[in-house]
Amino acid sequence: MSKSAMLRARLEPELKTHAEAIFARLGLNSTQAITIFYRQVELHQGLPFNVAIPSATTKRTLDATDEGRDLIVCKDAEDMFTKLGI
Repeated sequence: MSKSAMLRARLEPELKTHAEAIFARLGLNSTQAITIFYRQVELHQGLPFNVAIPSATTKRTLDATDEGRDLIVCKDAEDMFTKLGI
């Protein structure tokens, strides 16, 4: 089938740069990556990953983390396990 349909999208330049660097590491260009995404949407009959609105508790937790509140910092895995009581 001929590739003649066009897709235009606006996104943040930094996001585009980071994503294209990952595509390059995978040996893909943007067109190939977008085609893979569209094929997966077609195969799954929807998005090929879960998309959900976070619960109020999850939202509060994410907001607190973004603000640096209620964090427990561990120096290494052993310290983390100790703090978890494992």
